[in-house]
Parts: sequence; C-alpha cells; structure tokens
Amino acid sequence: MLGIILTGHGGFASGLAQAMKQVLGEQPQFVAVDFPESSTTALLTAQLTEATKTLSDCEGIVFLTDLLGGTPFRVSSTLAMQTPGYEVITGTNLQLLLEMALERDGLSGEEFRLQALECGHRGLTSLVDELARHREEDCEMGEGI
Repeated sequence: MLGIILTGHGGFASGLAQAMKQVLGEQPQFVAVDFPESSTTALLTAQLTEATKTLSDCEGIVFLTDLLGGTPFRVSSTLAMQTPGYEVITGTNLQLLLEMALERDGLSGEEFRLQALECGHRGLTSLVDELARHREEDCEMGEGI
C-alpha cells in the first residue's frame, strides 16, 4: 500500500484529515503535517522527513499538497526528487483525498498520480454544469422505441 503524507498551509492538512476521518474513519499509512504561520521551512523539512520514516513499510509515498509553488509543495518536491517511488500532487481537495485514500491499495505511485489528477479534475465543477449534465443524461435516457 502507498503511504500518503498530506501537507499544506495553516491547518489545511489537519482539517482535511479530520474531515476524512469523519467520512471514512481512521486510515492506515496516512500522516498529516500542517505548516502554520509560525513554522519554518527547516522545521517543515524535518517534520516531512520524519513522516516518511513512519511510513517506511509502504510501497511508496505520495505527498498531497495544497498549493503549487508553496513551501509545503517545494519541500515535498525536494524530498520526492531525492527518493525513487515518491510522488507529489498539488491542488488537493477533500474529494481527491477521500477517493485516493480508498483507491490506493495496489496502485503504483505513477498510477496513483494519474488517477488522482483525473479525480481532481472530475471533482472541480459547478452547479450549473452538473444540472446541465444531468439534463443531458435524462434526455438521452428518454429516447427509445
């Protein structure tokens, strides 16, 4: 099973982790690491390095981060570039976290990455678009003999 390290600014990681626990229950091979305003890059690096050690039994590690280019993303990327089998995905939202926590068993890091990107794109929508999609589906189902 792939390990997941969720990290982001402020209480992003612990907040999503709590929401995930509410929906799915406790998840194995998962660590959340916040980056509060009072933290430093050096401290985050040490925390993420320690998190990777707690997931050493995993078949690989995926870092899920909040913001492209932010410190959590940059630190995760540095660690990932130093270790084969690590992946970094940014722009994480609750839907992506929930789906991928459930789907990760048996996936390689690359398969996880590709599936997570599809999931993230699928999860970003609007009410207007969803209503239109459902109307189209209803119309397609209504045709027939």
